Amino acid sequence: MKNDKLKNQYRINEQIRVREVRIVGDNGSTVVPIRDALNMARDEGVDLVEISPNANPPVCRLIDYSKFLYQQKKRQKEMKAKQVKVEVKEIRFGPQTDEHDYQFKLKHAKEFLEEGNKVRAYVFFRGRSILFKEQGEVLLLRFANDLEEVGKVESMPSLEGKKMFIYLAPKKAGEKKKSQQARDREAAEAEAKEAKKAQTQPKEEIDAETPANGGLFANAKISADALKKLTETEE
Repeated sequence: MKNDKLKNQYRINEQIRVREVRIVGDNGSTVVPIRDALNMARDEGVDLVEISPNANPPVCRLIDYSKFLYQQKKRQKEMKAKQVKVEVKEIRFGPQTDEHDYQFKLKHAKEFLEEGNKVRAYVFFRGRSILFKEQGEVLLLRFANDLEEVGKVESMPSLEGKKMFIYLAPKKAGEKKKSQQARDREAAEAEAKEAKKAQTQPKEEIDAETPANGGLFANAKISADALKKLTETEE
């Protein structure tokens, strides 16, 4: 069925009933009467295929029709493969979701975003639990922060009826950035490394690295005092 539909899209050889056609190829294009075009196709042992019937004159190619259909089918497959189908996946929380349940849903949300899907997370407030809407907002903001490496916030938490929503979209390749937890961990590691270095570094080296006159703050204070005296002198 699909092949028949593709075949019916194009007219070939004697099916092309116009006075003249434009033949395109690797060496450019030329306009010739339809009879001459058909003779050229026969001489080369190929088909005259109309690829643009609405042009004036219609555009044709001299090519084996089976080969032409194969190329068209291949091109359609490539275009279809490039079209990424984006789905919106939902993640539901309660206003008092426990840590185990939170981590379980966080894992699934990360998988959804890495697959290229969007995520719509929401907190459902049942009955009097609407009193904890601030708690729900904090939960959704934490959720977005924990997914910072793979997703970006499209809209901040908003209350719609008994549900508070937040929308996340997948980050593009090369757009990933470190989460706050990762940055905090690296900062702590760097601080620990400096502390360890200070414990093992000889006192002479520490003194040599310490700026004279009390360091940068002292130098800044001296510069400020000098500027003040200069101002008073000018006055």
